[in-house]
Amino acid sequence: MLKFADFNPVSLDDRDLFLEHYRQYPQVHSDNTFANMICWNHYADYRFAKVEGSIVLSSTINNVTSFRMPIGPKNPGLVEDVIDLAVREGGDKPLWVLDPVNEARIRELYPALPLHENQDFFDYIYRTEALADLAGKGYATIRRQVNRFGREYAYTVEAITEDNIDEVWEFLVVWCEWRDCDSEPILAAEKEAILFAVTHFFAIGLEGWIVRIGGTIGAISIVGRVNADMAVVHFEKALPETYPSIYKVITTETAAGLRDRYRYVNRECDMGVPGLRESKTRYHPAYMVEVYYANREDLEACCR
Repeated sequence: MLKFADFNPVSLDDRDLFLEHYRQYPQVHSDNTFANMICWNHYADYRFAKVEGSIVLSSTINNVTSFRMPIGPKNPGLVEDVIDLAVREGGDKPLWVLDPVNEARIRELYPALPLHENQDFFDYIYRTEALADLAGKGYATIRRQVNRFGREYAYTVEAITEDNIDEVWEFLVVWCEWRDCDSEPILAAEKEAILFAVTHFFAIGLEGWIVRIGGTIGAISIVGRVNADMAVVHFEKALPETYPSIYKVITTETAAGLRDRYRYVNRECDMGVPGLRESKTRYHPAYMVEVYYANREDLEACCR
């Protein structure tokens, strides 16, 4: 029987384990990536168990634990064990499904089990070329704003390296002061996550870009790998009050830096924030990575 005691905290030492496993079982949702888990571990207490060639993930937020479908070979018995554990140890929404492969599996195994979508956590996936080129009528407004920025500011773009990583840290301190990160719990958690990312940038295996105006950093992006075809923008920070439209500039410049290696860019979810949802929709996603959960009552009725 699978027990919660079998789960270990995700740590930096686990990077190669996850990279190797995800090469065999590619992921699509940003929340399952190693970089996301390690950077946000202070907030969500990510844990994992290696079982029968699969990885099972859990997260605990505000003392409420949930589990995810096994990442690995098809194994109905392990799915049953995870469901049993989720009902025993999880909250009211103890089981989450973050990828189409596992959605298909659980629907096949338990056709009567209701799966509830949570659009707030759908990931937005864009064609990298579309974000880099901003071609066509759908991007006309954004393209004009980026072009205007280029006329008003003599900006440069560079990759984040060991030579400038300290400047990135200093910029983020300024950004957090401007945004008053410590005033809200989620912003404070994000501050800790992004500073962890910068501190362990190369150990995690991240990359990113800087937009400078007159030598001063105005925006940064921090990017990780999801799979062979997809990168994810984990963090994107700028000072829009000082440099209007600079968020649009760092978005398109980041895509330009990725276009030769990745077909798609994952720009994560909108968390149900209306302004953020509007902004992400304006860039015309190619598709969404849907997220589902199962209620405790439904799991008990259908699967035990």
